[in-house]
Amino acid sequence: MAQFKYEIDRVQCSTEMSAERWRELMSDSVAGDYEDIKNFCRLRCPQLYEALALDYPNPYAGQCGETPTHYILAHSMKQYFIAK
Repeated sequence: MAQFKYEIDRVQCSTEMSAERWRELMSDSVAGDYEDIKNFCRLRCPQLYEALALDYPNPYAGQCGETPTHYILAHSMKQYFIAK
């Protein structure tokens, strides 16, 4: 259970934040490597990895990014901001 709490603290979904918070997180974003982000999720957020079935192709993979503080995983028309 402690691991799940850790993941909840680490991950924020774009559908659950204000537009101002989304703009703040996106302001310094650059293109990110989907495979690196996926591997980070596998190691640090395994419940998110399994819930999003990241073993399967992701048509939004090209829209992933990162900021100095977060990885941005694009999946199912949502963005998941994952603290580094």
